[in-house]
Amino acid sequence: MNFSVLQSQFASLAFQGIALGLIYSLVALGYTMVYGVLRLINFANSEVFMLGTFATLYVEAHIFKITNDSEQLHGIKLILVLLAALVGSMVVCAVLAMLVELVAYRRLRARGANRLASLISAIGVSIFLLEGVRIITESRPLAAPRVLQKWSFGTVWGADIRIDTVLTIIIPIVVFVILDRFVTKTRLGKSIRAVSMSEENSKLMGININRVITLTFCIGGITTGVAAFLYTTVYENTVFKVGFTMGIAAFTAAVLGGIGNLRGAFYGGLALGILEQFASAILGGQWKAVTVFMVLVVVLLFKPNGLFGEAVQQTRT
Repeated sequence: MNFSVLQSQFASLAFQGIALGLIYSLVALGYTMVYGVLRLINFANSEVFMLGTFATLYVEAHIFKITNDSEQLHGIKLILVLLAALVGSMVVCAVLAMLVELVAYRRLRARGANRLASLISAIGVSIFLLEGVRIITESRPLAAPRVLQKWSFGTVWGADIRIDTVLTIIIPIVVFVILDRFVTKTRLGKSIRAVSMSEENSKLMGININRVITLTFCIGGITTGVAAFLYTTVYENTVFKVGFTMGIAAFTAAVLGGIGNLRGAFYGGLALGILEQFASAILGGQWKAVTVFMVLVVVLLFKPNGLFGEAVQQTRT
């Protein structure tokens, strides 16, 4: 164990951990939104993330024909490419999430199937997507072109403040604020909260349950799409199994904060990202995934409702 690294690289590790944790938070919001309404974990969300990374790569490399040998992008063209990749990832993930709801959940829900059947159905969809992409890509990792040059704003307390890391911090915060305002202030958001508290009473009040559930999956897909875009932009690669490790980490973040709680998912992802960076620096990179499982086990053993468990019981949002 190398504790000296904390003193020499504390600010850098904390900065990187915040950025990674906020990506976890975006994916965790997808789990949280669905659980808040259906009381079910959408395990296919990890593959939604995976396909979002491929969508980002496709927009950059095939629609805009950008390669590592292309001229460096600047100004309006750079913003256009990044926005197109972001929107492409969000649209693909949102549509796919709604298809998952239609295929894996709606028909079973209409027939009165129990939650275990829906859970197995979601896992089946996840395996189908995973294996489908594995066959298409022949299990090969794909590198994304460098669209955004990793220039630095400078150093703060020894930490290199790069543009991609700054965007990875700012964009999730903006997304979370918008989503929080949407859920708490808008009419559709209040419908989601109503269904999360009582589906039967919501029906009596004239709320279209299927529309609310589809909207919830769509929102979860959008936040996951943003996470996929940021992941591809920062790490510049993807592979068919990238959703597995991300899904485990995001699920752990959701459980840590309190599954079903928006703010819990946000802060849970943030805490997990920082903890993971510190643990991998002290113990070694091979312990990075182990840290996530250890956090999940500890939370389930000692505080299964998460850090914000009371809010889950009150609003289920």
